[in-house]
Amino acid sequence: MFNFSERVKLLPPYLFLEIDKAKRKAREQGRDIIDFGVGDPDMPTPDYIIDSLSQAIRDGSNHRYALDQGIPELRGEISRWYQERFNVELDPQKEILPLIGSKEGLAHFPLAFLNPGDYALVPDPCYPPYKSATILAGGELYLMPLKEENRFLPELNKISSNTARKSKIMFINYPNNPTSAICDKDFYAELINFSQAHNIILVSDLAYSEISFDGFRPGSILELPGAKEQAIEFHSLSKTYNMTGWRIGFACGNKDLINALAKVKSNIDSGIFTAIQLAGVTALKGPGEHIEKMRQIYQQRRDFLIAGLKDIGFSLDSPKATFYIWLKVPREYSSISFAKLLLDTSDIIVTPGVGFGPGGEGYVRFALTIDKQRIKQAVERLKKTL
Repeated sequence: MFNFSERVKLLPPYLFLEIDKAKRKAREQGRDIIDFGVGDPDMPTPDYIIDSLSQAIRDGSNHRYALDQGIPELRGEISRWYQERFNVELDPQKEILPLIGSKEGLAHFPLAFLNPGDYALVPDPCYPPYKSATILAGGELYLMPLKEENRFLPELNKISSNTARKSKIMFINYPNNPTSAICDKDFYAELINFSQAHNIILVSDLAYSEISFDGFRPGSILELPGAKEQAIEFHSLSKTYNMTGWRIGFACGNKDLINALAKVKSNIDSGIFTAIQLAGVTALKGPGEHIEKMRQIYQQRRDFLIAGLKDIGFSLDSPKATFYIWLKVPREYSSISFAKLLLDTSDIIVTPGVGFGPGGEGYVRFALTIDKQRIKQAVERLKKTL
């Protein structure tokens, strides 16, 4: 009998693995499952990116170990994209680090800065790796509640000076998973002032920067004065280019924070497969038509599901970004019991909000990663159940 380490014992079951188990069990029973659970785009990677990979993968020189810091072409293209998208200048040599997906970078980053007893300020609810990364680094979690009445923004004035003094890292994520909330530059400015006053590193997860609707365009915290002194920002090609399985993203921002993450990674992995990096260059250079078409598809799905939920009797606003709907469940249900009701009676999988943290109790999350026909079927099933 082997004993797990104390840190591994502290890890909660990974939410999406548990959802996948329930989904597989139901399908083994022959049930027609409509899956709103995991935020994994159902649309294929664009052909021009696949063609680029196909060409690069046939070049034997790309089959060797990749450079830990990523090929110069990719870092240069990320710098160009960032300048064009956010009007932020980044040094490709010192302020950009390609990643094996942004999740990997977010999980490794706390290893560079947290010592036992150090706090990480983590939103509640949140993308689960913020918590697991803190636990594996030996840090302590301090949860910052995200409440609907505060537009799902953390209330920095509720963080005591003693807690702030012990804190080394703050995770932020806007557009937000799971709540789909957005923030403005005034909030980013407040974050920068707070982090400077308490010498806290800002870890900004901007994975959903390109999935937005109704004319809204999310900004980067690095656009604001003083941000580069405190912040590192994480991006992913997964959602923007339907490349979740490819595992490619990047971090950018403060050069010392980038260097620290690079040092951790150099002792753990050997970089991204070079052919995938070259395909990433092609993706970032690619036509904007793909992204605009993707936004339109998700917006149509959003509008269709929102209309169906309102017709059933739910009250909710249309999110301005991400491909998630954060739905408050009826009072007589918990998030888990409501998710179980939908699975048991309607063969619909949603993610219980409490799986993202105690602050998610009372909500479930729908991912808009299924087509309109399946959404229509789901709404019809929901009407019968509810």
